[in-house]
Amino acid sequence: MNFNNFLENAKKFNWRSLKKFTSPHAADDLNAFLEKMPQNAGQTMLIIAAISWSFAGVVGLYTTVQLQQLTELRAEFQESQALKPNVPTIQDLAVNPNAIKAFVEKIEKTYTGLDIKASGSSVLITATSTAAFGQFREAIGHIQNGGSGWRVNIDRLCVGRECDKFPLTASLKINKVSVAPAG
Repeated sequence: MNFNNFLENAKKFNWRSLKKFTSPHAADDLNAFLEKMPQNAGQTMLIIAAISWSFAGVVGLYTTVQLQQLTELRAEFQESQALKPNVPTIQDLAVNPNAIKAFVEKIEKTYTGLDIKASGSSVLITATSTAAFGQFREAIGHIQNGGSGWRVNIDRLCVGRECDKFPLTASLKINKVSVAPAG
């Protein structure tokens, strides 16, 4: 059915026939109809109608209570979200390997008793003798304070005769701290 057919049917409809439902006698007619209902309809039909209306009322009441609880939960959720602080996120980003390599080349001249090698974002410090422990310790501290925003983590550290190849070995992983604003 399209809109034009609907308009044609609306024009053909006798709107004056609805006037009887708005007359002062309409309420009296409805009251008379309801009073004669038990005689016109059987008692079984009335019981079925009462059960149906009761069931509809219970479902309506249950739905209303559930909607009220859902509304309260939503309000609590929104309140808890409003109280949640905006916290920036901290991430570890890899440092440019060229910057690490340039830094290692610079400090190799200072710590001549050590073998310092850069590999990607890692630095490996080794020594052939425990006599170089002072330089070893200072080189690790120098790297930890080496670059702006560097975060140096010790992957492997071995000091003493129990070490596999070298008596002094340290493997350091270098990242850069990045703070992203809360969003």
